[in-house]
Amino acid sequence: MIATALPRAPSARRRRWGQAYSVSYWRSARVQKPLLWVLIKRTGDLLLGAALLFVSLPLWLLIAAVIKIVSPGPVLFVQERVGKSGRLFAMYKFRTMVDGAHLMHKHIAHLNEADGPALKIANDPRLHRVGAFLRRTSLDELPQLWNVVCGDMSLVGPRPALPHEVENYTPHYYQRLTVSPGMTGLWQVSGRASVAFQRWMAMDVWYARNWSPLVDARILLQTLPAVVRREGAW
Repeated sequence: MIATALPRAPSARRRRWGQAYSVSYWRSARVQKPLLWVLIKRTGDLLLGAALLFVSLPLWLLIAAVIKIVSPGPVLFVQERVGKSGRLFAMYKFRTMVDGAHLMHKHIAHLNEADGPALKIANDPRLHRVGAFLRRTSLDELPQLWNVVCGDMSLVGPRPALPHEVENYTPHYYQRLTVSPGMTGLWQVSGRASVAFQRWMAMDVWYARNWSPLVDARILLQTLPAVVRREGAW
């Protein structure tokens, strides 16, 4: 059985944080899309997300067992991320680092290889024995299917950002938060961590303004080849 402690509900301060940003930027930046497109996207997320969740359950159990064997601690890593319109939600992943890795952040920050506010380290010393494999194959992201089914995320959209990353955005970048974050997106199929931060943000802003069911379908079709290539998957 896969079990982990769920995070507490966002504090009043954090709720105010999301509400304040949404008023000044996202309402004016949001591009209205046909209601049919919105319904197609959500229906696709529910049906395909639920189907993938059901089919992948045996793999979930296998991954959970391996993580338990190689690293003490919970199977799932639960982290607060910023969703559509600044709403905070709990994002789920299989744990790829040693338990308590977040407490080591300040000690490894100097190893950051990203040129923006995100922390990206190719050979992160906090990874446990199967952590690198789970990341390269993107298997660590399977639990996000639950976020998709619940409506916190979409199958396609910008990578869900951490609150401290959003706090360092320039106003233009807030447009990426006018849509739900996704398990895959333009960044994920274009090289992931090897993509420069400004280009990454530009792709997300473009997606937020130009998404359609056809764009989503094309990104989904490109996702499996991108996972196989493993480019920037660390």
